[in-house]
Amino acid sequence: LEEIAPRPVRDTGNILKQGYLEKRSREHSFFGSEWQKRWCVLNRRTFYYYASEKSKQPKGNFSIEDYSARLAFHLRKDSRRRCCFELICPGKRTYEFTAPSPAEAEDWVDQIQFLLKDLSSLTIPCDEEDEEELYNDVDSSDSVNTASHNTTLNQDEPNVEMEDDDIYEVLPGRPPRPE
Repeated sequence: LEEIAPRPVRDTGNILKQGYLEKRSREHSFFGSEWQKRWCVLNRRTFYYYASEKSKQPKGNFSIEDYSARLAFHLRKDSRRRCCFELICPGKRTYEFTAPSPAEAEDWVDQIQFLLKDLSSLTIPCDEEDEEELYNDVDSSDSVNTASHNTTLNQDEPNVEMEDDDIYEVLPGRPPRPE
């Protein structure tokens, strides 16, 4: 029997992107490396970084919400400067990364920006052919009723007394609600 290596324990739900990046350490010492290779995983809300692809526990993670991502060529002075990007959030730590290639750095930034746009969006995604249609929870055949209903809410009109009808439905086998 062939032995199967244990899988890393991770939040595997909705992984949008994963791969090796170099992460700049927050406190780099004179003797330590400023950039450390990390296995990074981006899911719907969280960015995780691990020591390696086989690591069971993340070295760290943070909620991606409220962050912004951008290419950051100023982070390095060497030939890999076009591979750099950063994640920024006012009042929180800035995370700095180097991807294996400029195209990979752009892809990480694009994926994160897409995710952030999705998280902040209150619209319902639709297919390209339906783009002109806006979501409306009122049936279009009710549009006449909706217009007349909205005018009854106009405060310039005299106040109309509502009937004493109970707004709750009486269910069979249950006594009506006391008033």
